[in-house]
Amino acid sequence: MIRPNRARLAAATLPLLGLVTFGSLTTCLVLLASSARALAPADFTATGTQHAVATVQPIATNAAMEVLAEGGNAVDAAICAALTLGVVDNHNSGIGGGCLILILSPDGELIAIDGRETAPAAADHDMFLVDGKADPDLSQVGPLAVATPGALAAYAMALDTAGSKPLARLLQAGIAAARDGFPLDTNYANRLKGASEVLAKFPGSKAQLLDAEGKAHPAGYVLKQPDLAATYEGIAKDGLDYFYRGPLAERVGAWMAENGGVLTAKDFAGYEPKRREPIVSKYRGLTIVGFPPPSSGGIHIAQMLGMLEPFDLAAAFKKERHDGIHLVGEAMKLAFADRAYWLGDSDFVDVPRGLIDAAYLKTLSEKIDPKKATEAPAQGEPPQWRQDLFGRHTTHIAAADAQGWWVGITTTVNTGFGSKVIVPGTGLVLNNEMDDFSAQPGAPNAFGLVGMENNSVAPGKRPLSSMSPTIVLDLEGNPLMTVGAAGGPKIITQVVLAIIGVVDGGMTLAEAVAQPRWHHQWRPDVLSFEKQTPIIDVLPLAERGHAVGMLSSGGITQGIIREESGELTAVRDPRVPGKAAAR
Repeated sequence: MIRPNRARLAAATLPLLGLVTFGSLTTCLVLLASSARALAPADFTATGTQHAVATVQPIATNAAMEVLAEGGNAVDAAICAALTLGVVDNHNSGIGGGCLILILSPDGELIAIDGRETAPAAADHDMFLVDGKADPDLSQVGPLAVATPGALAAYAMALDTAGSKPLARLLQAGIAAARDGFPLDTNYANRLKGASEVLAKFPGSKAQLLDAEGKAHPAGYVLKQPDLAATYEGIAKDGLDYFYRGPLAERVGAWMAENGGVLTAKDFAGYEPKRREPIVSKYRGLTIVGFPPPSSGGIHIAQMLGMLEPFDLAAAFKKERHDGIHLVGEAMKLAFADRAYWLGDSDFVDVPRGLIDAAYLKTLSEKIDPKKATEAPAQGEPPQWRQDLFGRHTTHIAAADAQGWWVGITTTVNTGFGSKVIVPGTGLVLNNEMDDFSAQPGAPNAFGLVGMENNSVAPGKRPLSSMSPTIVLDLEGNPLMTVGAAGGPKIITQVVLAIIGVVDGGMTLAEAVAQPRWHHQWRPDVLSFEKQTPIIDVLPLAERGHAVGMLSSGGITQGIIREESGELTAVRDPRVPGKAAAR
């Protein structure tokens, strides 16, 4: 086989076309690009002394900053941003979906609020099987795909617990954007075009999001959503009752009954957000605060970092970057093997605390060979797994203020435009979170994730999530960073890459967010890279036995870091339009 000259490839990037195997050597078929799309830090950071916000949409960031200027805290600002994103970024998130909220208070209290959706009471274990096999169309599109939304209830709980502004005030920017309209950016327009054929099948979705012919509007078109404005206004006037026990729930329940769904008004009325105990772990002396089940993110971020602690990543990245990439990829693989088997809603199934036990992580770390890729045929077996138990197209909002409030909210409707259903008269994009359950053990979902019985469908159960709002505390226990991401299972690996980029790579948070990403989720057994990755970083990994592939999207990360000066720097991902702001 002819080996490329690595020196000539050092600056080349990596649109990977496929996998080719020559004997025992797995390598990648590449098409060399003449130049890389720069992701160097530029206009996607903002630094200030009072407060900071980062989101994927300038309208949402501006709304949050207005709340802060009025004397609101970071909790108020983050929730205002989330509600506004439910209008201007509703292909990713909204109150028709769910969220996970992680808050650090000025006195050091950690608050984790679970607004994950729940399966309807009429859901059953085999509801997505046809002739004994999982049918992904049923769990991804249409009425059966919809779980009971939880985001709005979680926002209200967060405000009651730690906010200072009324919910009605925080809805105003969203009301204005829905009523008066907003120009579609390129990202929204592209998502709309990609989903238009399916959206057109549902009258409510077609009427709100598409033109009279059922075609997608172009970038720059001013999209008005009067029904969504009316829903927000109803909530502002009547509170949660409007949504969970009033007109919205009744209208959705009636539509579901007429169209083969199982979600009912009673499911809405019975929904409750939950306070959870955050997962707290250590990495190189720093404290890592993550979200517990039904999120898999907190556990697996702790696992990956714990596995990597024995290795000198700083030296690896400095000497031969591919050495560090290999080590991190192997840790990702082992953590996702555990995810597939052990993780689920801890209110329904046993999720062992031993998954983050130091001795167990040492056994996993010892499986990592620094020189070659290793097989991970199955999950590990954590200690006391019977006794010691835990009680995707998405978006993340980061906010912090000088009072000491630090907030991460990850919110989602799952895949783009969720179930593609907008019930006429509501304006609400409904989630397709039922696809995050394991419809059948071993069958992959829309993100290619394999799950087992712990994540099977059951009435009232929360599907497993990759959402990973994370807060990092410094050596003295003071807030250092909040970071989170969108991108299905890539959420977990993005957060890990941001943390190790800062801690081990000596990067600024902006550089860590902008760096080309890699991802491994156990099944399929492929180490995947963004196309901006220099080929010189990838070819040695193929030679070590990794099957390598290309990430169609590396996901979207938002974060805030406290500088040595005490200033707050907000960072938004340069991969999509967005805005970081600070004062």
